[in-house]
Amino acid sequence: MAQTRIMLVDDHEVVRMGMRALLERHESYTVVAEAADEESAVKEAAVAKPDIILMDIRLAGGSGIEACRQIKAQQSEAKVIMLTSYAEDELLFSAIQAGAIGYVLKQADSRELLRAINSAVEGGGVLDPTLTQRVFDEVRRSVDRNESDRFADLSDKEKRVLLHLAEGETNKEIAEKLFLSEGTVRNYVSHIFSKLSVANRAEAAAYAIQHRLKDNL
Repeated sequence: MAQTRIMLVDDHEVVRMGMRALLERHESYTVVAEAADEESAVKEAAVAKPDIILMDIRLAGGSGIEACRQIKAQQSEAKVIMLTSYAEDELLFSAIQAGAIGYVLKQADSRELLRAINSAVEGGGVLDPTLTQRVFDEVRRSVDRNESDRFADLSDKEKRVLLHLAEGETNKEIAEKLFLSEGTVRNYVSHIFSKLSVANRAEAAAYAIQHRLKDNL
Protein backbone atom coordinates (compact mmCIF):
# COMPACT_ATOMS: atom_id res chain seq x y z
CA MET A 1 0.00 0.00 0.00
CA ALA A 2 1.34 3.45 -0.95
CA GLN A 3 2.42 5.60 1.96
CA THR A 4 0.82 8.95 2.67
CA ARG A 5 3.45 11.63 2.10
CA ILE A 6 3.38 14.26 4.83
CA MET A 7 5.08 17.62 5.21
CA LEU A 8 5.53 19.32 8.61
CA VAL A 9 5.53 23.12 8.92
CA ASP A 10 6.21 24.61 12.35
CA ASP A 11 8.72 27.20 13.53
CA HIS A 12 9.55 25.10 16.58
CA GLU A 13 11.97 22.28 15.78
CA VAL A 14 10.96 20.32 18.88
CA VAL A 15 7.34 20.29 17.71
CA ARG A 16 8.36 19.02 14.28
CA MET A 17 10.52 16.32 15.88
CA GLY A 18 7.62 15.19 18.03
CA MET A 19 5.22 14.98 15.09
CA ARG A 20 7.78 13.16 12.96
CA ALA A 21 8.37 10.60 15.71
CA LEU A 22 4.62 10.06 16.06
CA LEU A 23 3.98 9.68 12.35
CA GLU A 24 6.93 7.43 11.61
CA ARG A 25 5.63 4.88 14.11
CA HIS A 26 2.99 4.13 11.46
CA GLU A 27 3.97 2.37 8.25
CA SER A 28 1.28 4.14 6.26
CA TYR A 29 2.90 7.58 6.76
CA THR A 30 6.21 9.02 5.66
CA VAL A 31 7.47 12.54 6.38
CA VAL A 32 8.93 13.85 3.13
CA ALA A 33 9.70 17.47 4.06
CA GLU A 34 9.87 20.01 6.86
CA ALA A 35 9.81 23.80 6.97
CA ALA A 36 10.03 26.43 9.66
CA ASP A 37 8.66 29.54 7.91
CA GLU A 38 6.29 30.70 5.20
CA GLU A 39 8.82 31.06 2.40
CA SER A 40 10.50 27.69 2.93
CA ALA A 41 7.11 26.01 3.32
CA VAL A 42 6.07 27.14 -0.16
CA LYS A 43 9.40 26.11 -1.68
CA GLU A 44 9.58 22.71 0.04
CA ALA A 45 5.98 21.89 -0.88
CA ALA A 46 6.74 22.62 -4.55
CA VAL A 47 9.65 20.17 -4.47
CA ALA A 48 8.31 17.41 -2.21
CA LYS A 49 4.67 17.52 -3.42
CA PRO A 50 3.27 16.02 -0.19
CA ASP A 51 -0.21 14.54 0.07
CA ILE A 52 -0.84 16.14 3.48
CA ILE A 53 0.66 19.27 5.02
CA LEU A 54 0.45 19.84 8.77
CA MET A 55 0.83 23.60 9.01
CA ASP A 56 1.23 25.80 12.08
CA ILE A 57 -1.12 28.73 11.59
CA ARG A 58 1.39 31.15 13.15
CA LEU A 59 4.93 31.10 11.77
CA ALA A 60 7.89 33.26 12.74
CA GLY A 61 8.21 36.02 10.16
CA GLY A 62 5.15 34.92 8.25
CA SER A 63 1.76 33.29 8.20
CA GLY A 64 0.69 29.69 7.83
CA ILE A 65 -2.50 30.98 6.23
CA GLU A 66 -0.58 32.82 3.50
CA ALA A 67 1.68 29.81 2.99
CA CYS A 68 -1.43 27.65 2.60
CA ARG A 69 -2.89 30.08 0.06
CA GLN A 70 0.29 30.04 -2.05
CA ILE A 71 0.68 26.26 -1.86
CA LYS A 72 -2.93 25.68 -2.88
CA ALA A 73 -2.47 28.06 -5.83
CA GLN A 74 0.43 25.92 -7.05
CA GLN A 75 -0.86 22.50 -6.00
CA SER A 76 -4.62 22.39 -5.78
CA GLU A 77 -4.53 18.72 -4.76
CA ALA A 78 -2.45 19.39 -1.63
CA LYS A 79 -4.42 18.91 1.58
CA VAL A 80 -3.49 21.37 4.32
CA ILE A 81 -4.44 20.78 7.94
CA MET A 82 -3.88 23.83 10.13
CA LEU A 83 -2.50 23.39 13.65
CA THR A 84 -2.90 26.05 16.31
CA SER A 85 -2.81 26.56 20.04
CA TYR A 86 -5.75 28.95 19.99
CA ALA A 87 -9.35 28.53 18.86
CA GLU A 88 -9.59 31.94 17.22
CA ASP A 89 -12.64 32.43 15.00
CA GLU A 90 -11.03 34.93 12.65
CA LEU A 91 -8.04 32.67 11.99
CA LEU A 92 -10.27 29.62 11.61
CA PHE A 93 -12.31 31.14 8.80
CA SER A 94 -9.27 32.74 7.15
CA ALA A 95 -7.58 29.33 7.07
CA ILE A 96 -10.59 27.67 5.47
CA GLN A 97 -10.88 30.50 2.93
CA ALA A 98 -7.18 30.03 2.10
CA GLY A 99 -7.90 26.42 1.15
CA ALA A 100 -7.18 24.46 4.32
CA ILE A 101 -9.38 21.39 4.65
CA GLY A 102 -9.23 21.40 8.41
CA TYR A 103 -8.13 22.91 11.65
CA VAL A 104 -6.88 20.98 14.67
CA LEU A 105 -5.92 22.35 18.05
CA LYS A 106 -2.41 21.49 19.21
CA GLN A 107 -3.90 20.39 22.51
CA ALA A 108 -5.45 17.42 20.68
CA ASP A 109 -4.00 14.06 21.62
CA SER A 110 -2.12 11.88 19.12
CA ARG A 111 -5.21 9.82 18.29
CA GLU A 112 -7.14 12.91 17.26
CA LEU A 113 -4.29 14.11 15.05
CA LEU A 114 -4.02 10.71 13.35
CA ARG A 115 -7.78 10.62 12.92
CA ALA A 116 -7.60 14.03 11.25
CA ILE A 117 -4.91 12.85 8.85
CA ASN A 118 -6.86 9.70 7.99
CA SER A 119 -9.97 11.74 7.33
CA ALA A 120 -8.00 14.02 5.01
CA VAL A 121 -6.57 11.03 3.15
CA GLU A 122 -10.08 9.67 2.64
CA GLY A 123 -11.25 13.00 1.25
CA GLY A 124 -13.10 14.30 4.27
CA GLY A 125 -12.85 17.62 6.04
CA VAL A 126 -11.11 17.98 9.36
CA LEU A 127 -12.31 20.13 12.21
CA ASP A 128 -11.65 19.98 15.91
CA PRO A 129 -14.98 19.15 17.62
CA THR A 130 -14.74 22.27 19.80
CA LEU A 131 -14.80 24.41 16.64
CA THR A 132 -17.56 22.70 14.66
CA GLN A 133 -20.41 24.80 16.08
CA ARG A 134 -18.47 27.99 15.34
CA VAL A 135 -18.28 27.02 11.68
CA PHE A 136 -22.00 26.29 11.51
CA ASP A 137 -22.77 29.60 13.23
CA GLU A 138 -20.57 31.53 10.80
CA VAL A 139 -22.07 29.81 7.77
CA ARG A 140 -25.53 30.68 9.08
CA ARG A 141 -24.50 34.31 9.60
CA SER A 142 -22.97 34.41 6.14
CA VAL A 143 -26.19 33.13 4.56
CA ASP A 144 -28.19 35.74 6.47
CA ARG A 145 -25.81 38.50 5.34
CA ASN A 146 -26.03 37.37 1.72
CA GLU A 147 -29.81 37.29 1.78
CA SER A 148 -29.91 40.71 3.41
CA ASP A 149 -27.65 42.09 0.67
CA ARG A 150 -30.28 41.10 -1.89
CA PHE A 151 -32.39 44.00 -0.64
CA ALA A 152 -29.59 46.47 0.08
CA ASP A 153 -30.79 48.90 -2.60
CA LEU A 154 -34.28 49.13 -1.16
CA SER A 155 -35.26 51.70 1.43
CA ASP A 156 -37.02 50.53 4.59
CA LYS A 157 -40.33 51.75 3.21
CA GLU A 158 -39.78 49.93 -0.08
CA LYS A 159 -39.06 46.72 1.81
CA ARG A 160 -42.35 47.13 3.69
CA VAL A 161 -44.23 47.70 0.46
CA LEU A 162 -42.55 44.64 -1.10
CA LEU A 163 -43.46 42.51 1.91
CA HIS A 164 -47.15 43.39 1.54
CA LEU A 165 -46.93 42.94 -2.24
CA ALA A 166 -45.49 39.45 -1.70
CA GLU A 167 -48.51 38.63 0.45
CA GLY A 168 -50.74 39.34 -2.56
CA GLU A 169 -52.11 42.69 -1.46
CA THR A 170 -53.22 45.34 -3.96
CA ASN A 171 -51.79 48.87 -4.08
CA LYS A 172 -54.94 50.10 -2.36
CA GLU A 173 -54.63 47.58 0.47
CA ILE A 174 -50.94 48.40 0.91
CA ALA A 175 -51.70 52.10 0.96
CA GLU A 176 -54.29 51.64 3.71
CA LYS A 177 -52.00 49.53 5.89
CA LEU A 178 -48.96 51.80 5.53
CA PHE A 179 -50.97 55.06 5.64
CA LEU A 180 -49.85 56.12 2.17
CA SER A 181 -51.66 57.27 -0.96
CA GLU A 182 -52.16 54.79 -3.79
CA GLY A 183 -50.04 56.99 -6.02
CA THR A 184 -47.15 56.82 -3.55
CA VAL A 185 -47.43 53.04 -3.32
CA ARG A 186 -47.50 52.85 -7.12
CA ASN A 187 -44.26 54.83 -7.24
CA TYR A 188 -42.67 52.57 -4.61
CA VAL A 189 -43.66 49.47 -6.58
CA SER A 190 -42.15 50.93 -9.75
CA HIS A 191 -38.89 51.67 -7.92
CA ILE A 192 -38.84 48.16 -6.46
CA PHE A 193 -39.24 46.58 -9.91
CA SER A 194 -36.36 48.68 -11.21
CA LYS A 195 -34.02 48.01 -8.28
CA LEU A 196 -34.67 44.26 -8.25
CA SER A 197 -34.67 43.97 -12.06
CA VAL A 198 -38.05 42.24 -12.11
CA ALA A 199 -40.84 42.80 -14.61
CA ASN A 200 -44.03 42.46 -12.58
CA ARG A 201 -45.63 41.86 -9.20
CA ALA A 202 -45.41 38.08 -9.50
CA GLU A 203 -41.65 38.19 -10.07
CA ALA A 204 -41.19 40.68 -7.24
CA ALA A 205 -43.20 38.48 -4.88
CA ALA A 206 -41.22 35.38 -5.87
CA TYR A 207 -37.95 37.25 -5.32
CA ALA A 208 -39.02 38.41 -1.86
CA ILE A 209 -40.02 34.91 -0.81
CA GLN A 210 -36.99 33.19 -2.31
CA HIS A 211 -34.55 35.51 -0.55
CA ARG A 212 -36.40 35.56 2.78
CA LEU A 213 -37.31 39.25 2.91
CA LYS A 214 -39.41 38.74 6.03
CA ASP A 215 -36.38 37.41 7.95
CA ASN A 216 -34.33 40.49 7.01
CA LEU A 217 -36.68 43.24 8.13
